[in-house]
Amino acid sequence: MKRQAQTVYAARLIGTPVFDPIGDQVGTVYDVVALFRLKGDPLAVGLVVEVVGKRRVFLPLTRVTSIANGQVITTGIVNIRRFSQRPAETLVFAQLIERHVHLRETNEEAVVIDVAITQTKPREWQLTSLYVRTGKRSVGGQRSFTVPVREVTGLMNPAAVQGNVSILAQINELKPADVADVLRELPAGRMQAVASELTDERLADILEELGDEDRIEILSSLDMERAADVLDVMQPDDAADLVAELPTDQAAELLERMEPEEAQDVRRLLAYEERTAGGLMTTEPIVLPPEATIATALASARRADIPPALAAIMFVCRPPLETPTGRFLGVVHIQRALREAPSAMIGTILDTDIEAISASAGIGTVTRLLATYNLTALPVVDDDSLIGAVSVDDVLDHLLPEDWRDADDDVTDEAVEAQHV
Repeated sequence: MKRQAQTVYAARLIGTPVFDPIGDQVGTVYDVVALFRLKGDPLAVGLVVEVVGKRRVFLPLTRVTSIANGQVITTGIVNIRRFSQRPAETLVFAQLIERHVHLRETNEEAVVIDVAITQTKPREWQLTSLYVRTGKRSVGGQRSFTVPVREVTGLMNPAAVQGNVSILAQINELKPADVADVLRELPAGRMQAVASELTDERLADILEELGDEDRIEILSSLDMERAADVLDVMQPDDAADLVAELPTDQAAELLERMEPEEAQDVRRLLAYEERTAGGLMTTEPIVLPPEATIATALASARRADIPPALAAIMFVCRPPLETPTGRFLGVVHIQRALREAPSAMIGTILDTDIEAISASAGIGTVTRLLATYNLTALPVVDDDSLIGAVSVDDVLDHLLPEDWRDADDDVTDEAVEAQHV
């Protein structure tokens, strides 16, 4: 009796757990890799699987023994080298879902909602049909149906229009660092298109987690007004780092279009050498007067725009409280503040032993002081005024290799692969 061909819809496959033959989970399906041919339906050649440490690896479909009951079973042999898309390969979820195509028979435009892959031979899978939507978004105006791949045009056209609803839904609840991981894996054009649909605040947070090349690419793809708005809501030190990487003319125009106060902060930071306290610092730490209450201090630390490293320590100064401030008095640690009555004044629990540093202090000095005193941030002063603070995460960004966000986890391929053989 002839075995019925197995068909799986790719979009529903995303997030499916992948197991080895003895039942240990290897990872989850992140995408499907397709290969278009001159003749015949496109081949589905493998899965991109997200394994431990958010590393994405390639799993050939020839090593998949079963896709059923909400799980993928493999032969147990997984090459854990990071997946790198080749020019001839197409990612189904990242590049085909929501692509605009045309029906051959009527030339009607349709949007791809899902892609079916079918096991046509024991070791071969093909993209056989598409679930598409046609018509305008009006009552009774849309139709959804399945159509064979060969009955549409424009599917393999990299310049074809593609929507971003699916990707945006996928990343909606993710943390900025995880969204950055998703964007980094997309083709350049798709990455820019998805980024352009994010809010200014969300995009600013994500740009801070991307490497220089990707964030410059994204920022340069935006119109000048939008790019300036995004820089306005970034942390000043991150905005300065980004502006410093741009061509001089582009950087100058963006600074002119930014809000004057935000642009002033960025210009101040650009005046310092990159690997000094001035080049590393932010100009917007938590600054409070000594008569502020513990309740006020804790409310300031809860602000969503304050990074955790800066929320752990508050800087106490005389007015004005915008940097550069009045005389710097000391710091208050959030752990100490939590042990005090809400009505107490923070001036009564000042730590005046923290060594403030000058803007010219090198990154080595900053690192030594942070490590010696187990601090998350250090005050940067000019004479008696606080001009900013250097946080431990900013120091780490400059101590790690430039490509640390893209580097493989610190684990040998052999050690991980041995767990799944």
